[in-house]
Amino acid sequence: MKKWLEIFKLKRLDWYIIGKFLGTYFFSLALIITVIVVFDYNERIDKFATSNATLSEIIFDYYLNLAPYYANTFSALFVFISVIYFTSKLAENSEIIAMFASGVSFKRMLRPYMVSATFIALLTYILSAYIIPLGNETRIEFEVKHYNDKKKKTTSAENIQLQVDENVVAYIGFYNKHTNMGTSFSLDRFENKKLVSHMTARSIKYHPDEKNKWTAYNWMIRELDGDKEIIRSSYKEPLDTIINIEPEDFLISQGQQETMTSPQLSRYIDRQKARGMANIKPFEVEYHKRIAMSFAAFILTIIGASLSSKKTKGGMGLSLGIGLGLSFSYILFQTISSAFAEQMPVFLAVWIPNILFSFIALYLYKKAPK
Repeated sequence: MKKWLEIFKLKRLDWYIIGKFLGTYFFSLALIITVIVVFDYNERIDKFATSNATLSEIIFDYYLNLAPYYANTFSALFVFISVIYFTSKLAENSEIIAMFASGVSFKRMLRPYMVSATFIALLTYILSAYIIPLGNETRIEFEVKHYNDKKKKTTSAENIQLQVDENVVAYIGFYNKHTNMGTSFSLDRFENKKLVSHMTARSIKYHPDEKNKWTAYNWMIRELDGDKEIIRSSYKEPLDTIINIEPEDFLISQGQQETMTSPQLSRYIDRQKARGMANIKPFEVEYHKRIAMSFAAFILTIIGASLSSKKTKGGMGLSLGIGLGLSFSYILFQTISSAFAEQMPVFLAVWIPNILFSFIALYLYKKAPK
């Protein structure tokens, strides 16, 4: 126990490196976000002027939610750049040589690096899993409302068939969210692979105020029990019923997974799998990518520290160039591998870049000056 406490005990040197790491990381990230916001504002200034968006909506609904989104997107890149930049400066000023000369091993020197990476990884995951999805929803609603028709949410669907409960299958010919009405509805219940109940309705209405409550119009229910058949129907009296289905289960908009927190994603994926829905790959990719991108902070920190800890005659230029190449290749590989989720398990597709770059990190760690 005492040994573990010693490992986590930070000394003045550790705090010095942590300050350099996090200071460089947050400064560079703030700089690039400022540049992005300025360019985005210059590009959209005409649309802002012609729309009815207020100044508070532009600042709080759009830019205040856009900044964390891009900060999280470029987090892995700037972890890498920050480590290489300030470590190269330490090596150039012979500070790393002084550390080694005083008996500090490369492994021991990495301790504050990993502490900083842990802080960034946790921050990145909390942002991507809980905070940014809520901000994305507000930002997308702002874009749809004021100037971007391409991102409109899906408000209708047709030929909907899904399992709403064990041995219960529902079908809706067409559904319109604006009216909360569906047409050509049917509900089949099976026991031992035999149909025991068949309900049809010319139209059906969803009640958003009450969960899973639907009202069927012009309905008929056939109860089958062996050779017996009981039929109940009404063309005038509507039938209120509880059906384990909501419009959100089949009205899936482009980019919808980015507006859901990780717990919501997990529940949604489990529910859709149980219902036999086949369009959940983007949601699974988003769920696993948030964890993988957070874990990347450790891998890229080791690669960056191993690359730049050696003093070179050319200064930090070569290390920075190699680091930029590796970081951009990581982001590119992360994007490409996610596209392979249709052909392989989603978890493997999302984690392939981390697995590959873990081997690169191990190799560079072994080659780093000791």
